[in-house]
Amino acid sequence: MKWKQLLLIVSVSAVTAVASVWGYTQLTQKQLSFVQSVNGVPVNYAGFFGDKSTGGEPADFTKAANAAVPTVVHIKTKIPAKRLNNDLPRNRGNSIDDWFNQFFDFGPTIIPEQRASGSGVIISEDGYIVTNNHVISDGQNGVASEITVTLHNKKVYKAKLIGNDPNYDLAVLKIDGKGLPFMLYGNSDEVQLGQWVLAVGYPLTLETTVTAGIVSAKGRTIGINSRQGQSPVESFIQTDAAVNQGNSGGALVNTSGQLIGINSAILAPTGTYAGYSFAIPVNLVKKVVNDLIQYGNVQRGYLGVTYPSEELSEEQLKQFGMKENEGVYVTAVAPDGAAQAAGIKRGDIITKINGTEVTSGLVLSSTLANYKPGDKVQISYKRKGVEYTTSATLKKSPGNYDEVVKSNLEETLGAKLETLDSKKAEEYGLEGGVLVKSIENGGAISKTRMEKGFIITSVNGYDVKSVEELGKVILSVRGTIKLEGIYPGSDVYSYPLNLNK
Repeated sequence: MKWKQLLLIVSVSAVTAVASVWGYTQLTQKQLSFVQSVNGVPVNYAGFFGDKSTGGEPADFTKAANAAVPTVVHIKTKIPAKRLNNDLPRNRGNSIDDWFNQFFDFGPTIIPEQRASGSGVIISEDGYIVTNNHVISDGQNGVASEITVTLHNKKVYKAKLIGNDPNYDLAVLKIDGKGLPFMLYGNSDEVQLGQWVLAVGYPLTLETTVTAGIVSAKGRTIGINSRQGQSPVESFIQTDAAVNQGNSGGALVNTSGQLIGINSAILAPTGTYAGYSFAIPVNLVKKVVNDLIQYGNVQRGYLGVTYPSEELSEEQLKQFGMKENEGVYVTAVAPDGAAQAAGIKRGDIITKINGTEVTSGLVLSSTLANYKPGDKVQISYKRKGVEYTTSATLKKSPGNYDEVVKSNLEETLGAKLETLDSKKAEEYGLEGGVLVKSIENGGAISKTRMEKGFIITSVNGYDVKSVEELGKVILSVRGTIKLEGIYPGSDVYSYPLNLNK
């Protein structure tokens, strides 16, 4: 009896175990069926394993590196020592000063000779080279007095400047050579996120150096070109290929050995590589290079509007009644510009140029930078929530804003304004300011306690010395601002002003 009972228990246990496994398997398969496709791959999967063309094979950089290295050059510049006069005023006839000056020489200040280096890319067999403007700059508004180019084979050439543009941070040089190795242009519009790229240049005074990374982002703006240009253009390719000082002007290359960008900048708290580098896309480079060679300057088409250059903060977006990434808010329209002729008005929000979305002033600038004067572009914009489309023929200049800025400013503030006379400013101990000549009833200023004769010297802590400067600040903000200034012979007064009313 005991053996029979034991056998029965074992049999029941085995059947129960098998049934449990079978039931769990069926339940799991039903749950998985909600996320799997017919082929066993999740239906919402990105599809990497299903794409046999990508396959996950390791990339080979040797051919691209060997093609690129001979075309990338080392650029060295020299800026001679400068003699600066010390123009400190002296009190002639003062015996104490005369005695003091006999023992201390307040002569000219000497700025020693400066040397710098960077990289460049040969783009033609007869010696045209593209590099960054800041590589050949004298540190101010000019260019270095001496520029030499050293090829990968150690041959050294004197280079002459063909043209440069600080707004794009690009320059074209020329050396006297024939049959030089040069790099073929790629197509930066076809660059994709995650794509392998190589950075080639002469970092930290080293010889030719190749580093690899991937494309991290496209169309990136970091505000760096505003340090040297009045109308900066930025639409960088961001990579994590290691780039350091000296790489500027060097090549960003795809795995086919084609030029897709000119390395231009890094973001690093220490001044050396910290993870990200930025390159000017080659399609923009081609346009600038062709213009500089053909005309000596960039043929840039202007729309004739002013707008905040940086991306707006959440508070600013609310003030302008905009949604995030909705477009570019127009603060003023030049009466002789292309936008005026196309029907665009102050307060409109430009959303697209020829179908390309624009989400900030720098993106708008970089988009328009691809066009020249006389080109016709389609502009999409919003006015009071309704979207419109119009066409505009770009012009050679942005137009004259002075009168329209003053008119818009006086309308916004409800007051007649005038730049403070320089003699009066000196008398009052000011560097400049804006005189409120009269105040209109019902205007924004009339709702404050300000009286005519007040001299505005700052807005929200930003100094203003003229009507034009005041206009640039006022027309690009909304909400409550703070105007500060003086009445002649009095202390500083502050007035809050609500521009939304």
